[in-house]
Amino acid sequence: MFRTLVCAAVFACLVLAAHAKPVLTDTIELVPPVAPAGTAIPAEDTASEPPDEPGPAVAADPAGEMPPLQVQYDPGSLPPPVRRMREQLREAAIRADLDRLRMVLESNEVPPTLSLTAIGDPIEFIKTSSGDGEGYETLAILLDVLDAGFVHVDQGTPQEMYVWPYFARYPLHELTADQKVELYRIVTSGDFEEMMIYGVWTFYRVGIGPDGTLHYFVAGE
Repeated sequence: MFRTLVCAAVFACLVLAAHAKPVLTDTIELVPPVAPAGTAIPAEDTASEPPDEPGPAVAADPAGEMPPLQVQYDPGSLPPPVRRMREQLREAAIRADLDRLRMVLESNEVPPTLSLTAIGDPIEFIKTSSGDGEGYETLAILLDVLDAGFVHVDQGTPQEMYVWPYFARYPLHELTADQKVELYRIVTSGDFEEMMIYGVWTFYRVGIGPDGTLHYFVAGE
C-alpha cells in the first residue's frame, strides 16, 4: 500500500513538471517594432521642450548721427579735381597774381560765393575788402586757409564738400591746445573769443566740391 502511494506521488510530480512554463534567466533585449514600408513615423513631440532663448536686440541709431569728422592734412589724399583747384588757388596767391586768380574764378563751373551780399566784379571786391586796398592781404589769408587742415563733409549728399580750414566745421569748444595754436596762425585770440560768443567759425573759409568746383571763399556766419 505504501509503495503504491509513493508511486502515485512521483507520477503526479512528473505530470506537473511537464506542464510548467520554463523560467528564463538570460537578459532579453527589447527591439522597437519596425513600421511597414511606406508608413510615416510620427516625429517626437517637442511641445514640452522650452524654446530657444532669443538673442539680445540690436537697437538702431535713432539719431542717424554722422561719424566724427576726420581732420586731414595731406593734399595728396584729395581727389584729383579738388587737388587741382586747390593748387591753382595757391599758385595765384603765392604769386600775388590777381589776374591769374580771375582766370581761376572765371573757369569755375559756377561763380563762387565771395560774399554773403551781392558784389560786382570779383577781383575789385577782393581789393576793396582787403586791408591794404590792393587784395594782397586777402591773398595771404587765402594761402593760410588752404595750407591748414581740411575736412570732407556731407559725404553722399548734394552738399558734399572739402572745407578749409577744418575749424569752419569743427566744434570750437572741443579744440585742444595744439589745435588752438593752428587756429592762431589764421586768426587772433580776439577773433577767436568773438567766435566763441557765436559758437561758430566766422572767418574766411574755402569749400571745393568733389568735382573740383570752387563753391565759396567767404567770411561771415
